[in-house]
Amino acid sequence: MTIEIELTPTLDHCIETTARQEFARNAADYMQAGERDVSLEQRIELLKMFLESADFRDLRTQSEPHLAQGKTVRFILSVQDGKANHTMKVDR
Repeated sequence: MTIEIELTPTLDHCIETTARQEFARNAADYMQAGERDVSLEQRIELLKMFLESADFRDLRTQSEPHLAQGKTVRFILSVQDGKANHTMKVDR
């Protein structure tokens, strides 16, 4: 898999909620497509791996102080060695 997904949580929607919404959106798009879409399949699989493996309590602890200061927090998801990987970036 060579795909990256960027998730941007807010104070209203933590990273877990943001990831779940993105998963649901991609799954709905896939079902409506009516034909196989490898790109959507890869996105869905990456989001599923992230949702199953991430320590969301820790991610919230890391991101919420920045969000409270009005900063934008982005999580970049990718696959590394067959596992979901994430990087947190904070924009001022």
